[in-house]
Amino acid sequence: MFRTRLLTAIVAVPLVIVLVALGGWWFFALVAAIFTLAVIEFCAMMRQDGFRVAPAFAIALLWLLLLDAQLPQAGLLGPGMSLILLASLGWQMGHRQGKPVADWSLTVAGALYVGWCGAGLLRLRGLTDGLWWALTAIPAIWMADSGAYSIGRACGRHKLAPSLSPGKTWEGYLGGIVVGALTTAALAAVWGLRAGPAGPRPLDGLLLGLLVATLAPLGDLAISMIKRQVGAKDTGTLFPGHGGALDRIDSILWAAVIGLYYAQWVRGL
Repeated sequence: MFRTRLLTAIVAVPLVIVLVALGGWWFFALVAAIFTLAVIEFCAMMRQDGFRVAPAFAIALLWLLLLDAQLPQAGLLGPGMSLILLASLGWQMGHRQGKPVADWSLTVAGALYVGWCGAGLLRLRGLTDGLWWALTAIPAIWMADSGAYSIGRACGRHKLAPSLSPGKTWEGYLGGIVVGALTTAALAAVWGLRAGPAGPRPLDGLLLGLLVATLAPLGDLAISMIKRQVGAKDTGTLFPGHGGALDRIDSILWAAVIGLYYAQWVRGL
């Protein structure tokens, strides 16, 4: 299993970094593709649990949020949100089976969660020196996860949330926070040699790494909660050894929002 996870990461991580570096519509295409698959996986899990969600409306809402982040001057959000909310509710009224209110709510909520945070990722990349902010916030959760996994395997004794994710331990979680904070500070120091005055500095890396490593694992636990409810081990099989698209972005959703508002509120970008 570890060898499969490692090989998948060796292929996927450089591709992500290249597309983040290219930015623009290249990065949009990556985010749109992965997040669309994540929304489809969410809808499939809800259907597995007996709900009749409407994937077409969920994907439409996701793309609306992403396009609004990519093209804020187009003014798509207001009319698009109105159309999708009303049309999706009307569709449920016309197909009253099971629990239409819950079906409509889940259709909207799943896409809103994934899409809003995905839009935050695009906005983060679009900031002044956004390349370096994106290459700080996203790797922060990767490094924290790696630290938590390694330390948890070596000395994990106390379960963090056994009803949601039996493999996670407090020792691994705290180790991940330390590793995430220190390695993100080092990463920001490297980026600082190339970034402009608006780019992240080592102190930014330390604080951002600390915030991401502390809070972003809740994204993983949130998806674990959903999987436990529907009885699924993974959200999908897109990434061998890693699960589905939603499994891979669960913590990135939180890291993107944390990185965006850190850059805006703390650094004033």
